[in-house]
Parts: sequence; structure tokens; C-alpha cells
Amino acid sequence: MQADYQAQQPCTSADGTPRAAAPSAPTAPTRPATPTLPDEERRTQILPPYKVLLHNDDHNSMDHVVRSLLRSIPGLGTAAATRIMLEAHLSGVALVTTCPLELAELYRDRLESCGLTATIEKA
Repeated sequence: MQADYQAQQPCTSADGTPRAAAPSAPTAPTRPATPTLPDEERRTQILPPYKVLLHNDDHNSMDHVVRSLLRSIPGLGTAAATRIMLEAHLSGVALVTTCPLELAELYRDRLESCGLTATIEKA
């Protein structure tokens, strides 16, 4: 109850003179501007894109191809893997993904380790 009373009292000292305002909090040091990401053109110069291509073959079943795509390419869903498999089956070759060279080589190697035929080429 007494805390409520003190909170309602004006900011004066015991002799009735106004109290000085509390010192303000120190200001935080200014931060340098956040560096911006390089624009798309600069990024592609640094990491040029490569296409990972899946080729049709007569040795692997369609189910095996879809399972291999799902296992080899992170973030690829069942519908996308099925679409890629059908495109390769019907037209002979299908684009799996476009990514930097090191990832493209990794995905190609993973697909080939599953017995599929895959290549990479500059996008």
C-alpha cells in the first residue's frame, strides 16, 4: 500500500524543491552498416551454376529411380522426383537441379552410386 502512495507523489525532495531527473541511460554505440549480399550477377560469377541431368536407361525400374532421387537430392519431394523420372523416361533426359559445381558433382555421384546415369553441364 505504501508503494502505491510513493508512486503517486510528485517528484519533489523533502524540502519541496523539484528533484533532478534521473540520468539518462547511456546510448548504445552505433553499429556499422550491415553488409549487403552480393547481387545475383556477382554471385553467379563467384559460383557459376551447373545443371544436374538424369538420363533414361532400360536397366532401372521407375520406383528405383524415384527412390534414388529422393535419397540423393535433399529437399526433393516425391511429386518432383516422380516428375523428373517421367521426364527422363519420356524425353531421354531430365533436369534434376541447378546448383554450384561442388554440389552438382556430389548429386551426380550420389545418383551414379544408385546405378543411375547422371551428368553435369554448365547452366
